[in-house]
Amino acid sequence: MDPLFTVILAVLAALAVTGLVVGVSNDASNFLNSAIGSKAAPRYIIMAVASVGIILGSLFSSGMMEVARSGMFYPQMFTFHDVMLLFLTVMLTNVILLDLFNTMGLPTSTTVSLVFELLGSAVAVACMKIWSQEEGASQLPYYINATNALGIISGILLSVVVAFVCGSIVMYVTRVIFSFRYRRTFRYFGSVWCGLALTAISYFALFKGVKGTTIISPETMRMLEDNLWTVVGVMIVGWTLIMAVVQNIFKVNILKITVLAGTFSLALAFAGNDLVNFIGVFMAGFDSYNMALQSGDMNMMMGGLAGPAHTNMVILFIAGVIMTLTLWFSKKAQHVTDTEVNLARQESAGAERFGSTFISRSIVRWAVDVNRKVEKVTPKRMQRYLSSRFVPSRNNDGAPFDLIRATVNLTVASLLISTATSLRLPLSTTYVTFMVAMGSSLADKAWGRESAVYRVTGVLTVISGWFLTVFIAFTIAFVVALILVAGGTIAIVAMTLLCAFILVQNNIVHKNRKDNKDGEVADSDLKLDKDIVDACRKEICQTMQKVITVYDSTLTGIFTEDRKLLKNMVRESETLYEEAHRRKYAVYNTLSTLSENYISTGHYYVQVVDYVNEVTKALVHITRPGFNHIDNNHSGFSQDQITDLKEIEEKVSIIYGMINHMLKEDDYSKLDQTLLLRDSLFEEFAQVIKRQIARIKTGDTSTRTSMLYLDIISETKTMVLQSRNLLKAQKHFVSK
Repeated sequence: MDPLFTVILAVLAALAVTGLVVGVSNDASNFLNSAIGSKAAPRYIIMAVASVGIILGSLFSSGMMEVARSGMFYPQMFTFHDVMLLFLTVMLTNVILLDLFNTMGLPTSTTVSLVFELLGSAVAVACMKIWSQEEGASQLPYYINATNALGIISGILLSVVVAFVCGSIVMYVTRVIFSFRYRRTFRYFGSVWCGLALTAISYFALFKGVKGTTIISPETMRMLEDNLWTVVGVMIVGWTLIMAVVQNIFKVNILKITVLAGTFSLALAFAGNDLVNFIGVFMAGFDSYNMALQSGDMNMMMGGLAGPAHTNMVILFIAGVIMTLTLWFSKKAQHVTDTEVNLARQESAGAERFGSTFISRSIVRWAVDVNRKVEKVTPKRMQRYLSSRFVPSRNNDGAPFDLIRATVNLTVASLLISTATSLRLPLSTTYVTFMVAMGSSLADKAWGRESAVYRVTGVLTVISGWFLTVFIAFTIAFVVALILVAGGTIAIVAMTLLCAFILVQNNIVHKNRKDNKDGEVADSDLKLDKDIVDACRKEICQTMQKVITVYDSTLTGIFTEDRKLLKNMVRESETLYEEAHRRKYAVYNTLSTLSENYISTGHYYVQVVDYVNEVTKALVHITRPGFNHIDNNHSGFSQDQITDLKEIEEKVSIIYGMINHMLKEDDYSKLDQTLLLRDSLFEEFAQVIKRQIARIKTGDTSTRTSMLYLDIISETKTMVLQSRNLLKAQKHFVSK
């Protein structure tokens, strides 16, 4: 056996472990978002339930491994050398692509990415074989099974639309029945509702989660399918009776039980069916390696891969453990889940993650026009009744959405996925669960006039990412396969190192984003006035300390014409401004969380936030022009200009040192002294401006340098002025 193939197999094993981590990080949102978004239970309980589902699902997933072995290509047409390079290409591409989506916090389909990576790499290897054998392109269909790929593309289009529409309709009808104040109605109809929901979830677990696995024999599954309606009827009656007893005798919230059951079911199906996306390629490579080792022929054709897969239970268990650990400890998994929960949350106040685009504005404008036309033909009495059913309840324990919507998400997603599976229609569990959640949030009027345009942008961003997955997965896999086949050992080493480098870079980017959010505390997690005020003061202190650091470094970079330093300062100043902007939009949540004791001083907090926003904006207006000036290779400041600015910088640093000390220690005894220093600084501003005007008249400075110099003076003045105002407002706010 050539040592190269042993190395490739070892790389496949390492990539399989990495694939488990990045795959679970992305797919975790499929089965966690409903339970986490509704706060059905403490997070550790939700994670524990999902973990049990993952472990059980992984142990019985061996029946699904054929997809990676022969689902997209005919293995009998490829040699051992060919399939090992093909599998290596797929794993390299899959890990990079999924980790990229995780870093961006966007859910995508691991199944779709795997399929089109297999297709792209198989087409590339087949093209190289056809070219080397001087055959025509007409021979390609003998190598590639394109029918499955076309079926998956049609499944994407169909599942996205159907899931969104079904989620919207079911949620609207459900909310009309129960409203947001559902507790009274739920006493009478709750057991029936949960019985139907649990039946759908059980049906999903049976026909999607364990069908095709080793947990139920084919004979038993055929018997269940032949008596489907009888089985469904028994489940409806049984679950309804059980839920009635639990609700009325044991006084347990059966909605929470239903949501946790749905979470378990989706986790079970995910591990049982999607595990192939993470380790299926490695297992196929491992089997190929053993076949070649036994035959001793490195050029043997790999028709044996067309046979059934037999996966070692130890490997499956280890994979399940890795997936479970990833679920508990992966920050990227939480990032992807947060994206979906954020888009579906009921509360419209606060900063939105996505911005506004022409397309989203047009869609919202069209929807508003249609709604107005519908209102004109709808009786007023019916409008009043329907509106009363959609008045949000404040008694929701701070959850992004309530348990009713969580059960709708799980029930509709389960029904759609299991029905499509029974009808042998291709679809993606990620696409279905996401679009059902978006449809239900729209019908639940979570997308109000204040947030609709941003939510639509978010949904369009995610959907466009899905279709880009198809193109990117195929293209990258195609290119990488060509490189590996043509470049040999050197290309294999280079591409493996490149993959490792990209993973490290993505982790650095994600860590930096996380570090930027350290110290941000969700208002819903703070219950006491003191905690909220302390958290606000801490954020303000951190921001002001960073402001003067960035300011000093920016001037240093301009003086020394250090382009790299200035570029970093632009990035840091923009981050500060984005944080200030987010804080400004979170004012409503902060004030609503404070008790009535802060009614008389709450407006001071609004002022504080506005002043911080203005300070950081002024800082950006210093760093950007400074970087652009040096980046465009314009002439630097003269020694006289540098001397003037250094004097300004020294006085600004003294003022900010006092401001930051007072903010940190909550001691405002030197407030009047900062006023005197500010007035002295403003007099200095007048003097340096006069000296600059004199330099302009004598021609001692260029136009662009003069503009930058005066911009720095003007924005520095704004910074100091707004910082002093901030200090006064903060004093009034905290000294209630």
